[in-house]
Amino acid sequence: MPVPAANRRAINPALIEKLAWCDMVTRKRLRSILNALALYAFAALLIGYFGVNAYNGDRGLKAKEDIERQMAALTADLDHLKAEQAQWERRIALLKSDDLDPDMLDERARILLDYADPHDLTLMLNRPAVSATAPKP
Repeated sequence: MPVPAANRRAINPALIEKLAWCDMVTRKRLRSILNALALYAFAALLIGYFGVNAYNGDRGLKAKEDIERQMAALTADLDHLKAEQAQWERRIALLKSDDLDPDMLDERARILLDYADPHDLTLMLNRPAVSATAPKP
């Protein structure tokens, strides 16, 4: 848009030549587009940051899966230990004086005293002799 002749006297001619090719509306449009792109980029980065932390963070989905796996393993161990405890409680109940099982008493006495009854059948196994030389791989 050319500047009218009446206004040319009031405006510095050096500024008119430099600004004649540049349209101020274009700069405002460019600035508004760049601002919008910057806001979208910032929002995308923020959402990405929270998304990555929601999956990989200390309290994320991956950590939850690890905790559930550990919980399943520990529950299986707990069940095994409870079964073992129940077995030992049954064996201990058999050794109590008010309800003494003679077979259990005999078994424990033989184990502790390394005793065998004369009527028991025993099987003697020959163990291989341990050589003085080291075994070859």
